[in-house]
Amino acid sequence: MKSSALKRYNWRVIQLSLVYAVFLLGAVYGFKHQLIPDALQYFAAVLPALPIIGIFGAIGWYLVEEQDEYVRMLMVRQSLFASAFALSLATVWGFLSNFGLVGRADGYWVAIAWFFGLGLGSLYNKLTLGASVKC
Repeated sequence: MKSSALKRYNWRVIQLSLVYAVFLLGAVYGFKHQLIPDALQYFAAVLPALPIIGIFGAIGWYLVEEQDEYVRMLMVRQSLFASAFALSLATVWGFLSNFGLVGRADGYWVAIAWFFGLGLGSLYNKLTLGASVKC
């Protein structure tokens, strides 16, 4: 059974993901069709990042609200896995790029790698949880 903290977390992430989609589609469309005035271009470019930042905050909020210490530890472990994955990937890519072996990557790929790492961390939790249950 899902805790009320997890239900609130899921609801926040769904809402923020929908806002992200709207902001991103709006920004891409606006820039592509040159509809955004010069004075608002920085604002429009940053707008899709705000819900992503909100998701990072939602994870922190979930960790504060979750009462089950074991479940909280699993989310902390998952987040640490994601952080190590994204930072390691960014570091390796940075050195490869610095030596001219790969192209430059946009900074937002770090967040994408982090969310991918969050999924890998979840898989790791499931695999290790399954192993501990079998013992």
